[in-house]
Amino acid sequence: MFRMHDVWRAVYIRRRWLTFGIGIKRWLLVLAVGAAVMSIGWLPLLSAGQRREWLTLPFLPVVLRVLVPFIVGGSLVLLAVVKLGKNLVEPLRAGQGAVVDSLYEHRLRDRGPHIVAIGGGTGMPGLLRGLTSYTSNVTAIVTVADDGGSSGRLRKELGLLPPGDFRNNLAALARDESLMIQVLQYRFGTQTGANGHEPPAEQGLGGHAFGNLLLAALTGITGSFDEALLAAQRVLALRGQVLPSTLDDVTLIADVAVGEGETVEVVGESAIPQAGGRVETVRLDPPHVRAYPPALRAIFQADLIILGPGSLYTSILPNLLIADLTEALVHCRARVAYICNLATQPGETDSYSVADHVAAIRRHVSEELIDVVIANNNFSIAPDTGGGDTRFVKIEPVKGTRLITTDLVDESRPWRHDSKKLARTVLNLLS
Repeated sequence: MFRMHDVWRAVYIRRRWLTFGIGIKRWLLVLAVGAAVMSIGWLPLLSAGQRREWLTLPFLPVVLRVLVPFIVGGSLVLLAVVKLGKNLVEPLRAGQGAVVDSLYEHRLRDRGPHIVAIGGGTGMPGLLRGLTSYTSNVTAIVTVADDGGSSGRLRKELGLLPPGDFRNNLAALARDESLMIQVLQYRFGTQTGANGHEPPAEQGLGGHAFGNLLLAALTGITGSFDEALLAAQRVLALRGQVLPSTLDDVTLIADVAVGEGETVEVVGESAIPQAGGRVETVRLDPPHVRAYPPALRAIFQADLIILGPGSLYTSILPNLLIADLTEALVHCRARVAYICNLATQPGETDSYSVADHVAAIRRHVSEELIDVVIANNNFSIAPDTGGGDTRFVKIEPVKGTRLITTDLVDESRPWRHDSKKLARTVLNLLS
């Protein structure tokens, strides 16, 4: 049945091929010029004899003798362009939308702002997931201090940098994220075997995430962890890049106050939250490590730099304890924004306010580092913490730094940031 809506939809889609910036009009012009130049070659042939005069349409008025070839030739050229374009891009079509819509959105993201996110853990992937709707120029700089779980085992057995946080961020930046999350996050030993028994969690592949093993395999193939990341980014067609803060093998050490006047040294990132005290300081061993050069390059090219969200002492500060990386943050042209966690973290930030989080960063690195602080102000939904001693981070004034408070809660998971809300708040900093 003929519907006018379909006609206008078709006209709209075809008009979008002429939208500024998607690289179509210039090639149409080149094609037209090429056709015009080629037509000059017919002139000697047409003037060679009277028997070929009919090709010049002598029986028509002069105006039509000019217009008819243009109309017919132009129609053929346009038909060729449409058919050629359709045949070229049809195998690449994803979903039900028009190819031009995908191309237009890709170009917009490709020209989006350069944003660098620094951290690790489970908080940063949510931010990356939201940002990829607006820009493909996203760089995640990830800590290499993790030593727990599957990452810790691979680190000890293979001498590999801990892949867990890298896996999470690769999944967040993958184009087909819903499938990639399932594949990369699949953990062996969590499914019942063919004999009806669940395999031991810590033997063989038990407990390992597939994404960790993928990075381990790519490291063996390419010869280095950073080359493995580049290979994974090509395989997953990332909308951005994931970089380590350093390639050095580092251990996170904390001084933890466990009693009245008693402080103990806790070695290992995974052991710090289990110490049962108040973290006073953290440091790296060895203390003087070099930042990964591409990470420094990304910082100096960034339009905006984000710290977090993530665990304060075990995800964010391990990156900032690398001296030349922090020096780059202090002297780069981009503003540095810190995204405070929604909830306190037992063993790390018990009873911390927003101001306490910022003070801890300043105490470890620099008073001049943070330009903007972003914090949640929606406390209407209590986070489900499974009975743990976790509560929303209270808002207190932060001296010397602009504080932005807004609703950042994911209502389905109140202890997590909402990706879309967070991305809009971050992008508003560039307005």
